[in-house]
Amino acid sequence: MTTYIPALTFPRFAFAQPAVAILLPVVCGAGIGYATRPDQTKKTYGKLKQPPLNPPAWLFGPVWTSLYAVMGYTAYRAWTVGATSINPETVQLAKHGATLYTIQLGLNLAWMPLFFGFKKPIAATADIVALTGITGYLAYVWGQVDPVCGWLFAPYLAWLSFATYLSAGVGYLNNWDLNTESKVE
Repeated sequence: MTTYIPALTFPRFAFAQPAVAILLPVVCGAGIGYATRPDQTKKTYGKLKQPPLNPPAWLFGPVWTSLYAVMGYTAYRAWTVGATSINPETVQLAKHGATLYTIQLGLNLAWMPLFFGFKKPIAATADIVALTGITGYLAYVWGQVDPVCGWLFAPYLAWLSFATYLSAGVGYLNNWDLNTESKVE
């Protein structure tokens, strides 16, 4: 079982207030997206060799925004159900999940700068593999608090699995070098 670590966990109000819980990942995700310069990211993405089934660049923004909103709602729901439970084990699971949630969001937000900003596909792929594992465990933990919360993470886990395939595929097909200045246009 995980441990609730207050120093690695968002404050309670980030989970207890629905608007804060939902907007926190959406705003952070959008902020990271804009901080990594979308025009440059789109240009880099277009120059890289892609694995089969790669979606168009315009799809990532709407998909991630939707996933971030569901992620935030799930955090709110799991925290609210868990914190109001009379079962101390459920309360602990909600707290443990809050720590896992904070860690997974940090890993999630780190991927784009690692991949597109620093052009480190090995580090980005390691990040997304860890992210997927922690998110799977989080779905399990919060699924014990409220089964709906576990299921709400299913689309996120499916997309993370696909994104892991894309991250590793792009890295492999480009010899783990994302320096597009040296690539043929």
